[in-house]
Amino acid sequence: MNVIEAIEKRRSVRKFKKNEIDKDILIGILKAGICAPSPKNNQPWKFVVLTDGSKKELVKIIENGFENIKSSFGLIIDEKNFLSSAQATLKIMEEAPVIIIVINTENKNADRQTPVKKFLEMANVQSIGASIENMLLAALEYGIGSLWISDIYYTVDEIKKWLETEGQITAAVALGYPDENPPPVKRKEMDVLVEWKENCIS
Repeated sequence: MNVIEAIEKRRSVRKFKKNEIDKDILIGILKAGICAPSPKNNQPWKFVVLTDGSKKELVKIIENGFENIKSSFGLIIDEKNFLSSAQATLKIMEEAPVIIIVINTENKNADRQTPVKKFLEMANVQSIGASIENMLLAALEYGIGSLWISDIYYTVDEIKKWLETEGQITAAVALGYPDENPPPVKRKEMDVLVEWKENCIS
């Protein structure tokens, strides 16, 4: 499978088999993430791999966080919808054999930023996105299904405390042998997404 084929065949998988993933495969997926480009070669990522008991503990922490959110203050309609989606994602995380928490190690003092630091923060986030996509594509090569998860934002404080990290919890990635074969999702037309500027004024 070449790179273009992998990009076109990648799918978001939400149903996983119970089979464990060999550690060598996980290392190969993580190496792909580490190979992503980053500003000034900062490599602003850290990956925390959770399996078995540690993954169950994470799920419990997120569940408790959801309950605290619902009981502590009223949610507007949009927030209720997003929280409902996050709870559905939690069930996927519970089923997946492996969860990788992706941490931005460079974003620790977001409230004290110079223009340069703001630029670097944006660039770091872009590079972390590239590292996640690298891992998703590598997973496909190994026959592993994956899901890029952002729904953990509701409970990032609880997760940070549990992991004892000062970094920014950016995303989670669920991994496992797929138990479904999702069809490709409909994409917007090229004409809507791309603008060509062919005539330049000299």
